[in-house]
Amino acid sequence: MGRYVARRLLQMIPVFIGATLLVFCMMYALPGDPVRALAGEQAVDPAQIAAMKKDLGLDLPLWHQYWNYLTGLLHGDFGTQIASGQPVADIIADAFPITARLTFFAFAFTTVVGISMGVFAGMKADSARDRVLLMVTLLLISVPSFVLGFLGQYFFAFQLGWVQPNVSGEANWNELFLPAVVLGSLSLAYVARLTRTSIAENLRADYMRTATAKGLPRRRIIGVHLLRNSMIPVVTYLGTDIGALMGGAVVTEGIFNVKGVGWSVFGALKQREGATVVGIVTLIVVVYLVASLLVDLLYAVLDPRIRYA
Repeated sequence: MGRYVARRLLQMIPVFIGATLLVFCMMYALPGDPVRALAGEQAVDPAQIAAMKKDLGLDLPLWHQYWNYLTGLLHGDFGTQIASGQPVADIIADAFPITARLTFFAFAFTTVVGISMGVFAGMKADSARDRVLLMVTLLLISVPSFVLGFLGQYFFAFQLGWVQPNVSGEANWNELFLPAVVLGSLSLAYVARLTRTSIAENLRADYMRTATAKGLPRRRIIGVHLLRNSMIPVVTYLGTDIGALMGGAVVTEGIFNVKGVGWSVFGALKQREGATVVGIVTLIVVVYLVASLLVDLLYAVLDPRIRYA
């Protein structure tokens, strides 16, 4: 197991470099000059612009800028915003905890409700409740998240008055309930469908008939044998979904005025603040890589036949 973890950690290095380099090049290729944009329509001495670029290191070749960024990461330096001069690390420190709470809430909602719905429908495949689940999940997949967000605001905030339409600056747990449900609705549909299919297939497996023939209690058959084997594809999806929830929070945070990572990325893109975008994406890449490693390690827990050398 230790050798496997060490090998996976080494494999993460080129993946991390490739992902961050791609985003870095995309931000470098954006049209317009972010330094010149600070002056707006006012005339500025080109020498001043050149001096600012030199201070920020923007006059260097692309490979040199990326190298400086990587070496800065080793010291916890994610760069500096051009307009405000604020370190990107401080922006991430303010925004990431809010998005982490929102992601945790959405992930918990997706996992608990999605798996429960999938098991409930998969135990009786092709029944009425199974068809209802398929229709509900198809509806969630078809409707865009911004439509669900506005519908949730209209019914639960403006019509029923159960929640506030916008999240305050503190982003308390009770305020994040509706945004988390909207954010996790698409993942909920996929988890429910994946669980339902896996449960229905494993019910017909030979080991299930053997366990039943041995006279094992039904609770043990379902809770130990059926669920453990059925959860492997679900865990795989949930592991990658953590990063997807964080990255996909841009629309949800915009609708509910959540000052999180998505809000910061959207504002940075409008202002062409490449350092902010690259810094936040770097953090999301790390979350993806760590979640992928944890998912692989959970395979051995769910299925004893899986062993890592």
